[in-house]
Amino acid sequence: MSATQIDAVTLDGAGPLYDQIRRAIRDLILAGTWPPGTSVPPEHALMEKLGASRMTVHRALAQLAREGLILRRRRSGTVVASPPASHAMLDILSIPEEVGELGQAYSYRILQRRDGKASREVAARFELGRSVNVTHLTLLHFADGAPHVLEDRVIHPTAMPQVADESFAQTPPGDWLLQNSLWTQAEHAISAIAAEPDEAELLKIEAGSPCLLVERRTWNQSEPITAVRLLYPGGRHRFVGRFGPYGAV
Repeated sequence: MSATQIDAVTLDGAGPLYDQIRRAIRDLILAGTWPPGTSVPPEHALMEKLGASRMTVHRALAQLAREGLILRRRRSGTVVASPPASHAMLDILSIPEEVGELGQAYSYRILQRRDGKASREVAARFELGRSVNVTHLTLLHFADGAPHVLEDRVIHPTAMPQVADESFAQTPPGDWLLQNSLWTQAEHAISAIAAEPDEAELLKIEAGSPCLLVERRTWNQSEPITAVRLLYPGGRHRFVGRFGPYGAV
């Protein structure tokens, strides 16, 4: 553990001390400042730096362990955990990688971004409360210059506060989340729907054409991170997963 590392743990002064410590360490992990495998300062060092009791520091670290952000080992100490692995059809897809595997050139365009309270339409689409603040993004992804998939996404700034400073000019939001968030639960659904006129225009297909809709939500414990709807032209795509009785093969 370096002096720089312990100095990076700073409190925001809001709420109980144990929760300030938990948030300070969580934010360092989610921002990538402490990547997987990084040693977390021991309890006594955090106590001295932050003026906290052993019980307070222990409570903060225990909660981080329950959230899957750190691993506590009796002899080797506490380290930042690696993101959980995903499986086959339930993979958290990287659209740039998806296009690359087709041997095509990837690009994307942000069509819309809105930060603040969810509109009535967005709240209904993603089953949100009207008082919830979100970052709402609409993107069009391209493969060799042709529309590949239409993305409609909300990100919860309570779970990902750094989204406020991210323009997504260099990295699309799905890949940015893969790099910066840790999730413990995911919900995944695929359905067949007909393209609405505005969607069809963007995807350069006929209105009413069959499409595959991939919907996914992710949480860290009970805290929502993101929800996304990915609309693929049905005639151009299929999803394949090979698996055995113990998971993907």
